[in-house]
Amino acid sequence: MSKVVRFVTLGCKVNQYETNAMAQKFLEKGYKIIEEITPENEHINPDICIINTCTVTNMSDRKSRQMLRRMKEKNQNTIVVAVGCYAQVAKEELAKIPEIDLVLGNNEKVEIVKYVEEYLNNHIDNIKLDDVMYSKEFSDFGDVTYTEKTRAVIKIQDGCDRFCSYCIIPYARGRVRSRKPESILSEITQIASKGIKEVVITGIHIASYGKDFAMSKDSKLENYRLIDLLEEINEIKGIERIRLGSIEPLLITEEFVGRLKKLEKICHHFHLSLQSGCDETLKRMNRRYTTGQFKEIVKILRKTYDDVNLTTDIIVGFPGETEEEFNKTYQFLEKIKFYKMHVFKYSKRSGTIAATMEHQVSDAVKEKRSNVLLELTANQKAAFEAQFSGELLPVLMEEYDCIDKDGKPAYVMKGHTDRYILVKQETTREVCEQSVNTFVDILYRSEKSK
Repeated sequence: MSKVVRFVTLGCKVNQYETNAMAQKFLEKGYKIIEEITPENEHINPDICIINTCTVTNMSDRKSRQMLRRMKEKNQNTIVVAVGCYAQVAKEELAKIPEIDLVLGNNEKVEIVKYVEEYLNNHIDNIKLDDVMYSKEFSDFGDVTYTEKTRAVIKIQDGCDRFCSYCIIPYARGRVRSRKPESILSEITQIASKGIKEVVITGIHIASYGKDFAMSKDSKLENYRLIDLLEEINEIKGIERIRLGSIEPLLITEEFVGRLKKLEKICHHFHLSLQSGCDETLKRMNRRYTTGQFKEIVKILRKTYDDVNLTTDIIVGFPGETEEEFNKTYQFLEKIKFYKMHVFKYSKRSGTIAATMEHQVSDAVKEKRSNVLLELTANQKAAFEAQFSGELLPVLMEEYDCIDKDGKPAYVMKGHTDRYILVKQETTREVCEQSVNTFVDILYRSEKSK
């Protein structure tokens, strides 16, 4: 009887991609995979539980520990494996937790089946972890086609060289390593052949894609960068949407956007990670741009794409952030008018420069500032969506739910526009089943206009 492996993924889209890749490795070896608990599989006790951990904040660490412990509590015979970013930076801490059987780093994900089977056979040597800071080559899983989604995440690079003063990720992921374009294009071609219509280009710092090729012996790769890759992806038959993951604002130049606008499959949705709307705060963060530069970047995008959707990340309560600095951030965000802001309360990460800075901000102040920005983003989101009310929008339908409506079952299909606006449509079960992974023109009604 095949052993059952359950995966739990915490954190970013890179982790989701790597979970898919690891699951595929186990499937190829004859294992059965469980990712989501359903009524059909909830009674199955997995032989192996793999938690793909995250360490971007203290909360991420806590969730990782809680999930790892919970898996063993549910089934004492389950082999619990901690893998990923939190495991990479806290191996000693995790090794001391009795509920965890095996600790693997990020580089070990590629050969996870080997490491798990070695442990199953001898139950010793429970830490396998390389120092990612010395890694120079991209760890390539090959063609990852395992996905149950209508949109596929494609990892194009790993690592980051920016070393923002608050960020632990370079220590968890290492320096920039870019995936060879032929590997990426092969994977997307395979995914397209399975009927997937949208790909999300992701990595730890995709703006740096190709930077390490400068030292390549291959003259074709020497000057190969993200825009070159996107131009080739745009030519792949079957793919109808290309969505960019989080990008460094400084990537956006007139030259880059000039080439980008010629690619008809690029979604008009850009996630520009700002972090603060105050120049003094940005300097302490080591973000390497000013609010003035960011404003010009936004201007380029809005000049190029009508009704472009801009989203961002913001940190509140960074060390030294005074009320005046926060007010500058608020006023800047009011002017920019992002569709959505992911608001994070600053989390001290041991080993980073910010952790040792003076004038740490209290949790109460962080909470207050977070709530202020959450209210702002809710209002800006509603205003952005309202401008499309009454328009016929092409929506890639992704899934449907059965809900209770006046004591009877009703069916609601859901999907996103190219600007990443979520659209819901009540219809019949038959229409829902026919519409998944297809484009449907929907007469959009925003919540504000209802």
